[in-house]
Amino acid sequence: MTLRVGVVGGGQLARMMIAPAVELGVELRVLAEDDGMAAALAATAVGDYRDTDTVLAFAREVDVVTFDHEHVPQPVLRALVDAGVPVHPGPDALQFAQDKLRMRARLEELGMPQPEWAAVSDAAQLEEFLDAHGGRAVVKTPRGGYDGKGVRVVSTAAEAEDWFSALAEDAAGGALLVEELVDFTRELAQQVARRPSGEVAAYPVVETVQRDGVCAEVVAPAPHSSGRLEQVAQRIGIGIAEGLGVTGMLAVELFETTDERLLVNELAMRPHNSGHWSQDGAVTGQFEQHLRAVLDLPLGQTAPRQSWSVMVNILGGPAEGALDERFAAAMTAHPGAKVHTYGKAPRPGRKVGHVNVTSDDLDDAVYQARAAAAHFDD
Repeated sequence: MTLRVGVVGGGQLARMMIAPAVELGVELRVLAEDDGMAAALAATAVGDYRDTDTVLAFAREVDVVTFDHEHVPQPVLRALVDAGVPVHPGPDALQFAQDKLRMRARLEELGMPQPEWAAVSDAAQLEEFLDAHGGRAVVKTPRGGYDGKGVRVVSTAAEAEDWFSALAEDAAGGALLVEELVDFTRELAQQVARRPSGEVAAYPVVETVQRDGVCAEVVAPAPHSSGRLEQVAQRIGIGIAEGLGVTGMLAVELFETTDERLLVNELAMRPHNSGHWSQDGAVTGQFEQHLRAVLDLPLGQTAPRQSWSVMVNILGGPAEGALDERFAAAMTAHPGAKVHTYGKAPRPGRKVGHVNVTSDDLDDAVYQARAAAAHFDD
């Protein structure tokens, strides 16, 4: 009997699960938010992921439910569990990816290294934190932020006044998250896969390059990461996966500080941009691994296929025309590059695809990936 995996959300992460699902003989079904989304090839239903009846009806036709994003409300997730639907990751874990204040508090309980932080409900509390941390800090909305949205670097409480006003208007209480402005040398990411039965598999720690709050490039493994750094990153990733009870893929975004510490920045409980390199650069890509994990199948090897893998995002796309009009030129000039596109219309700043290059020469991999990606932008 064919195993059926239901993915809530029709974005590019669901789209990139399609090919490995076919290879594994798994039937992938997608609940998309709208017609014509990135994962339209596997969309068997269109509806609101915030509506309990809609999601329950979708879930009745599959063996396990997983996600393209972390935005499904907790009441909907709990209703799935109450109905006996296997949900991976489950609501008890997802709450920490959905709410950054809960995440910080739980990671503190687990003893994980992270920036100094506080929950602030008004301007006076934020000013107090600023005074104690050198006059500058990072303020975040606890829920809903991604790709730099819901994040501000501030030096006065007035710079977050609109967010405090929104809290007051909501009349439900609540707070913003404020964190120390970390003095870091680079950003890293550690991915871990975990099955419901407990098996874990860690990928090499990678270096990520952000531009305007959006991941632009990834180098795997992170240069100069062998030895202690690699061990610490994996220990953090596995500790969080086990401590939070994550099932499926987990990405832990990390800061490497100027005094050589690793601090946890963000969490994602799904395949992640920092793991796209693994599609072509690892024995088992993250999308296949996620399917294996949520189905509680044995996990695949995570070792790199070559010394280096470089992923470069295609951000925005061409000002005129479609991406496929650029394929021939990019492939002719860079036959070693693997191009992945998301079926999305070009738009400034939008993630519309990425390029992977693997090589035993890091400089060559970086050049080839950047040059190939440049064919798709103006």
